[in-house]
Amino acid sequence: MRGQPTVLHLDMDAFYASVEQAAKPSLRGKPVIVGGLGPRGVVATASYEARRFGVHSAMPMAQARRLAPHAACLVPRFGVYRGISETVMRLLAELSPLVEPLSLDEAFVDLAAGDPGAATADEALRVGTLLRARIRAATGLTGSVGLAGSKMLAKIASERAKPDGLELIPPGSERDLLAPLPVRTLPGVGPATAETLRRAGIGTIGETLRAGEDELLRLLGKAHGASVFAMASGVDERPVVADRDTKSVSVEDTFDVDVTDRARVRFEVARLADRCARRLREAGRSGRTVVLKVRRYDFTTLTRSETLRGPTDDPAVVREAAARLLDLVDTTEGVRLLGVGVSGLADFTQEDLFAQAAQAAQAAGPAEPSSGPSPGPSSELTPAPGEGRAVARSWLPGLDVAHARLGPGWVQGSGLGRVTVRFERPDSTPGPVRTFSVDDPELAPGEPLPLVRGGEGSGVIVGPGSGEPPEVPVG
Repeated sequence: MRGQPTVLHLDMDAFYASVEQAAKPSLRGKPVIVGGLGPRGVVATASYEARRFGVHSAMPMAQARRLAPHAACLVPRFGVYRGISETVMRLLAELSPLVEPLSLDEAFVDLAAGDPGAATADEALRVGTLLRARIRAATGLTGSVGLAGSKMLAKIASERAKPDGLELIPPGSERDLLAPLPVRTLPGVGPATAETLRRAGIGTIGETLRAGEDELLRLLGKAHGASVFAMASGVDERPVVADRDTKSVSVEDTFDVDVTDRARVRFEVARLADRCARRLREAGRSGRTVVLKVRRYDFTTLTRSETLRGPTDDPAVVREAAARLLDLVDTTEGVRLLGVGVSGLADFTQEDLFAQAAQAAQAAGPAEPSSGPSPGPSSELTPAPGEGRAVARSWLPGLDVAHARLGPGWVQGSGLGRVTVRFERPDSTPGPVRTFSVDDPELAPGEPLPLVRGGEGSGVIVGPGSGEPPEVPVG
């Protein structure tokens, strides 16, 4: 534990939903839910207005719609979110060389590693205040900042500061602050551990301390019990670590309707393998072990893996290995989820595997390109009639469009051969709504507009198109 609050935790407020509200003036102050829109979709993020109805992350989208029937439900635009995240992470890097990103919208910063003068409470508060102002100026968004002498307490502080706030936990006040909080607040305490403690009459962090270390060792085992007791005491020695090593890269899709056709399953596995290999190359990594994940109609989940002779990032090699693994799984009664991953990562590839991939690609002919945006938490793909392959639905709620005469807008909804578009910009007032035929020649997919014009935030989200395929996080 540090004697000064020099660990900073930043958590952007309702990040995905806040981006959509900033980009779409008509949604500001209204409930917004971002996630998969199919029957099996899940909520990625809900705005604070939607949270008042009980909507939260990881909730089934169908349940969220019932709780907030008037909310705007939008598909994620991960290309936009990544662009804004890069801007925020650059601002954090100016504070210290030790920045530990946890996700697109969350990170720890070791202020002492950047400026020895920041090792005081007053200076830490000044840095936190300035950071929040710079983030707002660069992105138009808000973030909450926590400052403390450890990562655990800094994260608790940022949670207490939400939304759009800053809180500092003075060293020495840890136990009083932690005592009334639920034991699930502690890092490493998941549902199973919490249930074990609950059966022993332990529900809060204060009760954990009163139970004593010996009792925790008996309940949880030596290593885990000691760690939980230390955290409950406010002791967290975990350092802020820059460039945390990625263990695997994976992608997966959930289907609205169980897939039983074997040809469709093979196609989906090949498509996932291509996406996975593309992510490997974008990260400058390669891997030795290909993993196939299959969740069947009855929710049973099977995983199969194959270790190659050396690391690869070649799509043909990953595709071929995934196909071999699929041959080991019976999908006759239907699958609801498929995933392909690569682990055992390295920073180089094996040349003989490149040769193997080239031979396979030559024998198979050119790979079929992916068509349109691929799905996020819930698949937005449907089989093309009579073709046995997947094609993207053209107009998904939330995606950017451009009209030859009316300019930029975004999709409010579509169906029955029509698409409804609201025409507005981040810097405009709420715009008008128009409805078109889905094949209107004047309507086309558009590029995202910057949330902030001029100054530091100019062009902050101009980058990958809004229809970029959603991807699952690197594991």
